[in-house]
Amino acid sequence: MILKNFKRESLIPLPVTFISTISEEGIRNIAPYSCIMPVLRPFDLICVASAKMRDTFVNIKSTKEFVINLAGANLVDKVIPTSSHVPFDVNEFELADLKERPSKKVKAPGIEGCYAWMECKLHSIYEEEYQGFPYLLIMGQVVHLEIKDNVYNPHDGSWDVESAKPLMMVGSDEGMHFCTIEDINKFEPFGAMFPDGKDPLSWMYND
Repeated sequence: MILKNFKRESLIPLPVTFISTISEEGIRNIAPYSCIMPVLRPFDLICVASAKMRDTFVNIKSTKEFVINLAGANLVDKVIPTSSHVPFDVNEFELADLKERPSKKVKAPGIEGCYAWMECKLHSIYEEEYQGFPYLLIMGQVVHLEIKDNVYNPHDGSWDVESAKPLMMVGSDEGMHFCTIEDINKFEPFGAMFPDGKDPLSWMYND
């Protein structure tokens, strides 16, 4: 079956994250984002694709800070409340009945109930237009990364996806189908990709 190009979201499972920000006036905002990815393995950068007319972008541009909250399937019912179009002065933590989690390096609070939090400082914004539609690529530097202790294994840097149950989404013609992931108990070291069997970035994980 041949699909049109814009049907890619029906084929690529996307993570469901919640980006929390705070305005210069102190108003808390939350929005779900799935078009998000780390920028290469050595970097502490993360990229978020966004429409231009969003409160999240306004807050990030003015305060240069945001938090990417990694949600489990337990927060699936918070996607629609935080994506609803409401006035800019509405506190979306209260609207979605979510509890604030104090951040360590940024003013914007995180969200309690998630399994991990990326506190970010704005690195750069790329504004582009495609076929008449404006869009943004927001590059953030992760300045503080935290995960629940019962999910993360500090001995080898792995984590328990069965416990976290990361919230995922695949699209369809009618909307969003939510799912999660499971471990298939298959492992390969990064070094397996190189002729000498050594990972050239292994030094990053010595701390």
